[in-house]
Amino acid sequence: MNLSKSNLESNQAGKGERFSRAGFILAAIGSSVGLGNMWKFPYITGENGGAAFFLLFIVCLLLIGLPVLLAELAIGRSGRGSAATAFIKAGGHKGWLAAGLLQVLTPFIILSFYVIIAGWTLQYAVTSFSGTLFNNPDYGSQFNSFVGGYMPIVWQFVSVLITAWIVAKGISNGIERFNKILIPAMLVLLIILMIRAVTLPGAGAGVSFFLNPDFSQLTTESALVALGHAFFSLSLGMGILVTYGSYVDKNQSLGAATVAVGAGDLLYAFIAGLIIFPTTFSFGIAPDQGPSLIFIALPAAFSAMPLGSFFAGLFFILLAIAALTSAVSLLEVPVKYFMERFAWSRNRAVWSIALAVFIVGLPSVLSLGLFPEWKIGSKNVFDWLDFMASNILLPVGGLLVTIFAGYFWKTAAEASGLSSRWFRIWLFMLRYIAPILVLLVLLHTSGIIHF
Repeated sequence: MNLSKSNLESNQAGKGERFSRAGFILAAIGSSVGLGNMWKFPYITGENGGAAFFLLFIVCLLLIGLPVLLAELAIGRSGRGSAATAFIKAGGHKGWLAAGLLQVLTPFIILSFYVIIAGWTLQYAVTSFSGTLFNNPDYGSQFNSFVGGYMPIVWQFVSVLITAWIVAKGISNGIERFNKILIPAMLVLLIILMIRAVTLPGAGAGVSFFLNPDFSQLTTESALVALGHAFFSLSLGMGILVTYGSYVDKNQSLGAATVAVGAGDLLYAFIAGLIIFPTTFSFGIAPDQGPSLIFIALPAAFSAMPLGSFFAGLFFILLAIAALTSAVSLLEVPVKYFMERFAWSRNRAVWSIALAVFIVGLPSVLSLGLFPEWKIGSKNVFDWLDFMASNILLPVGGLLVTIFAGYFWKTAAEASGLSSRWFRIWLFMLRYIAPILVLLVLLHTSGIIHF
């Protein structure tokens, strides 16, 4: 790759494209506040004992998540390139191009199946407000019937279209403006739903489950799950924060931004817990039902409460917003790369990649319903791609970030903007703590080790 040519093309493609200070923080929060917070976090917390797991998640977020988050932002701002070339432009050897390309491939793969779930949330928002969701009280068969038909493809297309339309408008007029409107809107919806949840009859048991820790419920398995989710909930290891870092003003404090993003991610997870657990306990629903908790168990709860259609609609709109804010971030990573590498216009890069995302995602959506025999080994295409991206590619990407920043990055001190004392602490975490723990997550999620 001709890096001098690539630099010129990158400057031409991204000229004038920068986040404002507040816009960057909101966009970074938007990338982390996705279905991981609103869908996955509640059920893995339910499966691992509630409050004690939540506290463990906070510890992992502080000790591992934030140092790696800062590293990715600093690499991106230092390199001022795509996720593929940022490591080299920040001063790394050309061999680090492979690590960068991995961080372009990973979000593309994730996006191909992520937009499918985003489509589900849009479908459920529409049917909640219309009331048709509650016509059939057998929510399990209703969900299976929906997934087994053609409508998921339609909603997959809609979610790709919305995502591409936003990213095509650029950084300040598209991604930043979108997040400035929807992140505060999401917070308002969260608060409304939280108030409704905690005032339900019997909600106190759910609040207690979420906030009163019982450390006897924790296991070594719980610790690795908490660590993995703290890592993944911040959108680490997938090139998003490296890419966003390239759009950050050189005078913005990355340390303060890192704390703000971590606090935002934690706040949304906290409020999500105060929605899910009071609701499930109020209606006698087990909180450890896995992914089916959102699309099967919760509709049953909403159907039994006053104004259930309205609150169910708000809830699934909330999920849709969370999904789309993350989808926008995922799409921007390969878009930035193609603009840099091939000097494509933003429109050409966005719509070409969006079409590819839709096509690549078709086998996943079809394997869930119309063609369940489409499998790779024992997993359908959707589950296989999810497993590969979440359990292999993301931890590997995060591990490479910690190794690069901890051992090979000569200008890390200057790029981080930290004082000498905080830099020493940060470097210690990146060199001696984060790589070991991320490696354990990789070995655990890939099934190589079990506890």
